[in-house]
Amino acid sequence: MSALRTDSTPYARELVVAEEAARVAGAFIRTHMGRIGDAAIRDKGIHDLVTFVDEEAERIIVRHLNGAFPEDEILGEETATGDTQPEVKGRRWIVDPLDGTTNFIHGVPPYAVSIALQNGAELVVGVVYDVPHDELFAAEAGCGLTLNGNPAAVSETADLGDALLATGFPFRDYGFLEGYVETLAGFMRSVRGVRRHGAAAVDLAWVACGRFDGFFEAGLAPWDLAAGVVLTKAAGGRVSGLPSGSNPVFDGGIVASNGLLHSSLEAGARSLGCAYESMKIIRHTSSVDRCDQSTQ
Repeated sequence: MSALRTDSTPYARELVVAEEAARVAGAFIRTHMGRIGDAAIRDKGIHDLVTFVDEEAERIIVRHLNGAFPEDEILGEETATGDTQPEVKGRRWIVDPLDGTTNFIHGVPPYAVSIALQNGAELVVGVVYDVPHDELFAAEAGCGLTLNGNPAAVSETADLGDALLATGFPFRDYGFLEGYVETLAGFMRSVRGVRRHGAAAVDLAWVACGRFDGFFEAGLAPWDLAAGVVLTKAAGGRVSGLPSGSNPVFDGGIVASNGLLHSSLEAGARSLGCAYESMKIIRHTSSVDRCDQSTQ
């Protein structure tokens, strides 16, 4: 882990603005905890919910970011359309205004605000604000992690049998379910425990601060992962794609760890990675076939 950031680090102002935006959005979310009725909930897709709280929290964040950095692009969960390219020519903020919406609706923690800054191909700033626990995780790439302003780092667990892992179940797409179950079963036999919180941004933040020793999941979106990836790396951890060689943020499959366990976690998650990649190849081929047929 590198030395903690100072006011002279390259993205110090960006990090402060992101922290402020996360806290203001979090305060708004907190005012609606336990007050969401069924009439305020809409379905975006299979098991993919949204409320006016998600949408207003995103508007709050966007206003803060636009006010400070009007030239930057913003990719927000509630306003995103179509495929997301992994690189940009300039700078792009990647925002999930409320990661863990289902948890929020049911009054079950955790749920969080997630904000990351991308410059070209690099993720350089990450902030995750765990709203119900009032915990702000913040990092600038290469400058260490802070938790509510105090230094934090990944765990020192070196034995897989002593590890506590986090994961997320397939919930929108079940095309890789069998591979996930095989991976989960293997880890259940080989680690101390596996937890499923339902908020990937918080899972990664908890890897970064040493509560979890590793995390694996597939089928995620960039706004679920971007900030947490910055936190984990800045705290001394490792992140890789699932399957190995893919982009962990933009391809949707990820393994994150304290670094010491990374090879073991990658090996243990291989079945999930293969199943996830096979599903994407099959669906891409089907899509290409449909496109070819439509032009004939």
